Amino acid sequence: MSEMILANEGPLRLAAFIAVLAVMAGWEVLAPRRLLSVPRGGRWFANLGIVVLDSALVRLAFPVVAVGIAVWAETAGFGLLYWLDAPGWLAFVVAVLVLDLAIYAQHVAFHKVPLLWRLHRMHHSDMDIDTTTGIRFHPIEIVLSMLFKMAVVAALGAPPAAVVVFEVLLNGTALFNHANVRLPLGIDRVLRLAVVTPDMHRVHHSVHREETDSNYGFNLSLWDRLFGTYRAQPRDGHLGMTIGLDAFRSAADRRLDRLLVQPFVTPSAS
Repeated sequence: MSEMILANEGPLRLAAFIAVLAVMAGWEVLAPRRLLSVPRGGRWFANLGIVVLDSALVRLAFPVVAVGIAVWAETAGFGLLYWLDAPGWLAFVVAVLVLDLAIYAQHVAFHKVPLLWRLHRMHHSDMDIDTTTGIRFHPIEIVLSMLFKMAVVAALGAPPAAVVVFEVLLNGTALFNHANVRLPLGIDRVLRLAVVTPDMHRVHHSVHREETDSNYGFNLSLWDRLFGTYRAQPRDGHLGMTIGLDAFRSAADRRLDRLLVQPFVTPSAS
């Protein structure tokens, strides 16, 4: 079973990624939440270019990724869930929940630690927010995130199947909750009781720092509510709010090469 999961993890994640990206991109065309402030073509070229670089770097730097660590832990009987002899179904549920909490905590750290924020601010410098913003992360941030995720998987002894499901959920929900799509307000209110909706996460991309430092969750909305980082709505409204950062707002700043060097640049306002 583990060998089959490991062998098909890449195609499974890629198929899910392409399917969700296509659905959300189509939804954005049919029912956009906001008008875009900059041309889509240049942004999409840069954002999709970033994810291609990120994927290539991860595959080169990590011959064994998080699911590979999970397979090793299963074979070696290593990790908290194996030591506690947790039933398979319980280990699966706990692993998905703990990994989601870990990504929430990592996201908070990337905002609160100045050196990490220099990496993460590239994600926030996007002047519009749409489904491609959900894959716009600096390659160094991706490497650090993978190292952290591998450590959590090993310490927890997360089952391989749970890691694969979590990775698919993480990628899919990031594409969903960054999407520029319009949901009926009643549906949004119900959905955000459990998961992060586009309206909920859009607040996190506000130019106002107190709003940027809120709504950190990618999948479950539970963690923001539990740890007091939940903010229901942006103070300027979803149609009036400004997306991005005060710095990095020129056309040149949107180029792929400038995005890659952005962590090493100190603007006059950041």
